[in-house]
Amino acid sequence: MVRTNDSSIRTRRQLLRSLGFAAGASFSASAFGQGRCRDGYGTSSCPLAEEVATAPISPLFAPTGWKSVALDHITFEMPDYHKEAAFYIALMGWTLRSDDGKQAVLDIGNWGSAIFRQVADQPPARVVNFCFALEPWNAAKMQAELQKRGLTPVAENDGRGFESFHVKDPNGWDLQISNGLGLVAARKVPVTAKASLPAPFESTGWKTVWLDHFSYNAPNYKESASFYSNLLGWKETYDEGSQNELMIGEIGDIIVRGGNANDPNFGKSPPSRRPRIDHISFGISPWDTDGVKAELEKRGLRARIDTSTKDDIHVAAFKSYHTTTPNGFDLQISYVTHENRLALARAVKPKSGGK
Repeated sequence: MVRTNDSSIRTRRQLLRSLGFAAGASFSASAFGQGRCRDGYGTSSCPLAEEVATAPISPLFAPTGWKSVALDHITFEMPDYHKEAAFYIALMGWTLRSDDGKQAVLDIGNWGSAIFRQVADQPPARVVNFCFALEPWNAAKMQAELQKRGLTPVAENDGRGFESFHVKDPNGWDLQISNGLGLVAARKVPVTAKASLPAPFESTGWKTVWLDHFSYNAPNYKESASFYSNLLGWKETYDEGSQNELMIGEIGDIIVRGGNANDPNFGKSPPSRRPRIDHISFGISPWDTDGVKAELEKRGLRARIDTSTKDDIHVAAFKSYHTTTPNGFDLQISYVTHENRLALARAVKPKSGGK
């Protein structure tokens, strides 16, 4: 871990303010959106009986048999992508692959990519798309299978081998699937791009080693879980009653949260929010529970504990901190890796039920 003195801390905090960083931003207790049935069924937060809350729905459609084998990219839109890129490079160890003046592409280790796109009227930053490489890939057959399931695929190809389709999930979310010859392939080529801004603070030396989870909010989480598991081969862990964590092959996880279609009151009022990813959690290495917090605070960043339970972070099954990026995105940093990938799912497992 990097060690700094008090004067350098003050200097970095001044730099953060000059760059417009959202240091010290606060979160409400509900911002992290943990499972509402965590403390059991028939409670004020989860009034449904267990058998009702966890009952399955009919699958949206037949499984495709496809497998998600790689994360091609996550697309963010934000008012100042230069600051965001410099922040992730210094804090999370990401590498700048390209910058064309309108957007930057960053490598997340050797396993993922992020596109930071400039959109002047889009404060704060938001995720607008994710793209996964699938196998087996056959564009004509996949187009037919998508159409058979009532989807309207829109091709996006680059003429150099990259092929992909955009489709809308049941909530209107932009899902992109590809053949892996885009940013997945590009990560095998050495980078030469130079950052347009200096680092906002000294590098932490951390490496981003895992996609702990997307936090995806949908009006009907059971419908969304069925869509992704049957279309992309994602594996459901267990249905908690208000959310379901799905394993995205060997890539990472996604927590699908939202309304329960088995609730008698479901659908009586329109959903209050469109589908969104309210935060993303990345597993880092090396992890030191107190050290990570100290390094965030030394850089003028707020470190908000999130264990998903009432346990002290030092003994909790799930250990993480939330902080805020320069463009206001809720970034979560955790100790989760491939080896303990279901730490959060186990932490929010209800007191009765769950498998």
